[in-house]
Amino acid sequence: MRVNGNELTQGPVMATMLRFAVPMILGDLLQQCYNIADTLIVGRFLGADALAAVGSAFSLMTFLTSILLGLAMGSGTVFSIRFGQQDEQGLKEGVLASFVLLGAVTVVLNVLVFAGTDWIIRALRTPAELTALMKDYLTVIFAGLAGIFLYNFFAALLRSLGNSVVPLAFLAVSAALNIVLDLWFVAGLGRGVAGAAEATVIAQYVSGLGIALYTAVRFPELIRPAPGVRLRRTRMKEIFSFSALTCLQQSIMNLGILAVQGLVNSFGTTIMAAFAAAVKIDAFAYLPVQDFGNAFSIFISQNYGAGKTGRIRKGIRTAMLTTVTFGLALSALVWVLAAPLMGLFIDDPATAGPVIAEGVRYLHIEGAFYALIGVLFLLYGLYRALGRPGMSVVLTVVSLGLRVALAYALSALPGVGVVGIWWSVPIGWVLADAFGILYYLRRRRTLVG
Repeated sequence: MRVNGNELTQGPVMATMLRFAVPMILGDLLQQCYNIADTLIVGRFLGADALAAVGSAFSLMTFLTSILLGLAMGSGTVFSIRFGQQDEQGLKEGVLASFVLLGAVTVVLNVLVFAGTDWIIRALRTPAELTALMKDYLTVIFAGLAGIFLYNFFAALLRSLGNSVVPLAFLAVSAALNIVLDLWFVAGLGRGVAGAAEATVIAQYVSGLGIALYTAVRFPELIRPAPGVRLRRTRMKEIFSFSALTCLQQSIMNLGILAVQGLVNSFGTTIMAAFAAAVKIDAFAYLPVQDFGNAFSIFISQNYGAGKTGRIRKGIRTAMLTTVTFGLALSALVWVLAAPLMGLFIDDPATAGPVIAEGVRYLHIEGAFYALIGVLFLLYGLYRALGRPGMSVVLTVVSLGLRVALAYALSALPGVGVVGIWWSVPIGWVLADAFGILYYLRRRRTLVG
């Protein structure tokens, strides 16, 4: 029996990409609601100290999630190529190998983070007055890693088959549940930052277990044992080769952000609170171009597996134009709305003014360059889809390595301070984009054919 899915190798290029990308964009916007709901509700009901603690923990959880997300994305690339080639046995064995790999990594991560919570808090240079709050939050939020694994694995599998709508549906339910539980646990029951974490973990398991059950019912041929399908060393090696580099890319990206978070923490609670709120707005704003890059990668993967080089070239041109146009419009919108958006996260009259002012300054600097990060996400997706995930890692090292180095160097200059951290971000984007585009122009015949 052939696995049924939605092929991205046929139909108008723009319409096909957008039809597939829009549910992914909406889904991940909802996923951001997990952390935004925590931040907004914590900031307004518990104050700036709690906001700073949750915001700092968010950077750590983003790093941990990126490991699982990177493994799932790399696996999804293999699934997409096999689906494009109509290699059903290769797809089934890849699914089995990927599930074993991601499950094992999830167990290891859980053991490490629970054992090292105190060390992690110290490594993030958390101010003494926030240590207890951050530990309360982390102790609960770490329990959600298995839910994150389940959701990202099965979402990557369904998307590789051309189905981006079902992952959206499960996230919609869990995001709404998260917001309701946040309000109940924090505002109603007074459970503090631990209550915000509990709400998020419950919602994560709803989406993870729900999408796993759906996949088992809708695509039982991919889940149940079948003659000739077993855990093979070659499949594990293939999944690992794609997933490990994609995971490394995602981890480096978020490890750099984590390193910057430690630097931000050294500037005190006001800067921490401003960064906690602004980075949520920032991530929410450019998430559409990030997800468009992921959808573009799956589009390229399927067509690469099917050998449709002309469609790949047209897809690259279309995606670049769409991303740059959308990024410029997004930058204009965030510039105008920076202050009102920051005002949503903090309602304490004693601290709101300085926190909002610093957050607006961050958004006016970084938010002006969303087109650049959009292009970078396309380059990540392109090289991953063409079997060159190592190049995605190189671009990440260029972008994040420069960001971290410049953040520490510029912020130490007299009269510059924290503004140097904000400016380090777009500078890293510019140089990584230039490097990635030049590499493609010089090797496009080898890459695409």
